[in-house]
Amino acid sequence: MQHKIFATMRSLKIMDGCKGTQVYAINPSGAGGADGPTGGGIGEKLLQQLHDHIKGQTLRTKSVRNLQATNHTTPSEVVLSDGSLLPYGLSMTDLLEPKIEPSLMSVDFVETLAGVHRRTGDCPQFDRSEVYLEQCAVFQGLADPKLFRRSLRAARQHAVHVHAKVVLAAWLRHERREDELIGSSSSDCSGRNLECPRATLTPGYDPESVFDSCACTRAHAGNRDIDDDAMTIVVDEQCSTSEEEEEEDGDMSFFVGDDEIKCNRFNIASLSRPFKTMLYGGFVESLKEKINFSGNCFSVEALRAADVFSRTKRLSHLEPRVVLELLSLANRFCCDEMKNACDVHLASLVCDIDDALLLVEYGLEETAYLLVAACLQVFLRELPGSLQSSSVVKMFCSPEGRDRLALAGHVSFVLYYFLSQIAMEEEMRSNTTVMLLERLVECATDGWEKQIAFHLLGVVMLERKEYKDAQHWFQAAVDAGHVYSLVGVARAKYKRGHTYSAYKLMNSLISDHKPVGWMYQERSLYCVGKEKLMDLMSATELDPTLSFPYKFRAVSFLQENKIGPAIAEINKIIGFRVSPDCLELRAWFLIAMEDYEGALRDVRAILTLDPNYMMFYGHMHGDQLVELLQPAVQQWSQADCWMQLYDRWSSVDDIGSLAVVHQMLANDPGKSLLHFRQSLLLLRLNCPKSAMRSLRLARNYSTSDHERLVYEGWILYDTGHREEALAKAEESISIQRSFEAYFLKAYALADSNLDSESSKYVISLLEEALRCPSDGLRKGQALNNLGSVYVDCDKLDLAADCYMNALNIKHTRAHQGLARVYHLKNHRKAAYDEMTKLIEKARGNASAYEKRSEYCDRDMAKSDLGMASQLDPLRTYPYRYRAAVLMDDHKEVEAIEELSRAIDFKPDLQLLHLRAAFYDSIGDFVFAVRDCEAALCLDPNHNEILDLCNKAREHIREPK
Repeated sequence: MQHKIFATMRSLKIMDGCKGTQVYAINPSGAGGADGPTGGGIGEKLLQQLHDHIKGQTLRTKSVRNLQATNHTTPSEVVLSDGSLLPYGLSMTDLLEPKIEPSLMSVDFVETLAGVHRRTGDCPQFDRSEVYLEQCAVFQGLADPKLFRRSLRAARQHAVHVHAKVVLAAWLRHERREDELIGSSSSDCSGRNLECPRATLTPGYDPESVFDSCACTRAHAGNRDIDDDAMTIVVDEQCSTSEEEEEEDGDMSFFVGDDEIKCNRFNIASLSRPFKTMLYGGFVESLKEKINFSGNCFSVEALRAADVFSRTKRLSHLEPRVVLELLSLANRFCCDEMKNACDVHLASLVCDIDDALLLVEYGLEETAYLLVAACLQVFLRELPGSLQSSSVVKMFCSPEGRDRLALAGHVSFVLYYFLSQIAMEEEMRSNTTVMLLERLVECATDGWEKQIAFHLLGVVMLERKEYKDAQHWFQAAVDAGHVYSLVGVARAKYKRGHTYSAYKLMNSLISDHKPVGWMYQERSLYCVGKEKLMDLMSATELDPTLSFPYKFRAVSFLQENKIGPAIAEINKIIGFRVSPDCLELRAWFLIAMEDYEGALRDVRAILTLDPNYMMFYGHMHGDQLVELLQPAVQQWSQADCWMQLYDRWSSVDDIGSLAVVHQMLANDPGKSLLHFRQSLLLLRLNCPKSAMRSLRLARNYSTSDHERLVYEGWILYDTGHREEALAKAEESISIQRSFEAYFLKAYALADSNLDSESSKYVISLLEEALRCPSDGLRKGQALNNLGSVYVDCDKLDLAADCYMNALNIKHTRAHQGLARVYHLKNHRKAAYDEMTKLIEKARGNASAYEKRSEYCDRDMAKSDLGMASQLDPLRTYPYRYRAAVLMDDHKEVEAIEELSRAIDFKPDLQLLHLRAAFYDSIGDFVFAVRDCEAALCLDPNHNEILDLCNKAREHIREPK
């Protein structure tokens, strides 16, 4: 290691509804309680506590960190007012607004995907990095972060210039959030060449380098040899240098004051054309053997270093200050080779942010490309922390700083795109965010770059309530071709009081384009009554994943004193898409019903998804609401919590399980096993970012090396590094046999197509795992996985035994595996009954209905799949099944419409593949190619889709 070389509801203000003119008095007991409205029970006290707390706070616009630091109060500070009811049946719907997505959105997303795929294949190889960056922007609006990371890796892989490599490598590392791992350094790359800080400083196009081990790994592997030979190398270089100095006598001298530096005239002249002109041209110095160099402000050490470099072409063992001076001399006299050598040498000295802050000024002053790149790399790999430095902010954000970076060759769209994304995550409304986006606009060139830059600036200005500027930037994005930004234009007009103008704009948008769910959702803001409800219904029909219509309808029910229907409505979206704002809304409804246990469950789930979540439009931290609700519910010991976790796990209640784990972690925050359980539940709920955060906490709280290695292995596996995950599992097993290490290894191996030998090996690993100590929850999962491998090996009796053993320890999902065994044994009725048991235990489980449909006749299957789509519209199998049935009935148009209905809100690979095949079968080869290209954008290596695409293209090229 080098020593120091230098010195809410976010979308619902229930309380603000008091400003409304009409008050609906709701009896909290009306939903099932026995007390009257004036009973003065614990519910009234709790609600009054919340009301008084919110009244005493002002709406804050600072970051979450500042909110927690400055305004977090304790329950003892909340005034309790006995005997008063909270009037909360108010016109709250007026306060609801859907979020404008800060990403590229398309009216025809399939065509957008196909277009990006075509550009990727058609562009020159040196320009592919920019096209993959566009692909990143397209994928950023999707729920799957793996697609974004894959495109980001491809952009880095095809990058040519050092600057782009530095930015993209830092972005890749930020996506993994390795800075949150205890003991990690910003220079860590874990052997990944695409993220290696040394590899990024090597210019040139080398897309195959992704398969090589990085320089850091090679250096680490040979570290011992390097240590042994280091002194020998130093001595050899010193001897070589001194010998050369003694061998060559100078034929001229430079003088600095009284100090003489003997040099070789030819060697000095060879450094640059100015030196050659001075020493061999028509200048008086060409005739002198002694040249006074005092007036040039360079030290004796710098000139001696220049002389040594002119002979040896090396900068061995020079102090950094001398190399910095030599860099300045090289710049002054246009010594390109010497400047490059100084640049490379100084870049290698940048180790941490202190070094970077000091050296970047020299680099910018002398336009040293690699030195600035090395400093830039440190700043980017330390994000978001480095944005706390005023020097870094000034360099990135100010126009002057941008100009200096540009002179050094380090200004680009990708740099400011990355910086603006980080700034928006930290605090969307900050001045830093605005300035970075202004720089992004200045760097934007082609269509998509301008679209995203203008749109993001519009989103931020809208958040800052600067509506005129927001309208300007949204309109600029529209003019650049981003149709979705019309939503921003309409919203800004609405905020400025031009409601009818906003309505006309959205009406025109719906008329001019194929309708999309978000169009009707936005238009609903600008109309009232039945027209509003019809627009919201249309929005849900076109895109059932939009949360705003469910929230609006739920709050409308609340205003009509229909708390039960309100909860049922919000449950519809929570059932397949869990988000903090919807859970917060349901928590309020449950408080209204005096179901404090249910409300506490939802608040705990919210805090698991977002530990910094602020309730009631940022007025109260979620932790405080937990403290207020706890006295109203039964308190559990840690043993009680384990029992509750088993019950919820067995009933497939993932949100309830999540809440129990949150309570257990409150009692024992350093329990890595619980953080790991939390991550598994979050993955089930399709919350990958929150799951990864929990997994990192599990790793950080590990108390042993073998446990830490397992969690690091899961992190690697979940981020697409399967081979590295296997290596971690094997290393953990070599230290100590454990259930989780064997399970990880088996899980990672089973992720590929298994032959008979591989299957036997996976079976042996799972059997080893089951011999190790663990709890029933994990052993149930292992038994379930073991049963699946046995089924694949056609060992049905052994599989049935595994599933039965899993069910005996309450692993309810094993019903599904057992049903599959019955089906393969031609016991279809038994399979159907087994899935019915799962449906009865796991109420509202769309997967159970979907699987049961495989074991019944067509009419019953249609009913089950209809229920599956109703519970979870994101599941694709029901759409594919219904489309296949329609094709069998020769109803091709209806079959394609069935698939299109789902593709419009979920451009899924399988759906696109099937629709492309349907188009191909009816001879519509242009649309078949379009769907294939869109699918290949999602998975470029899908062989069946590639074959179908090539076949359809050949048909298009055939003469008519």
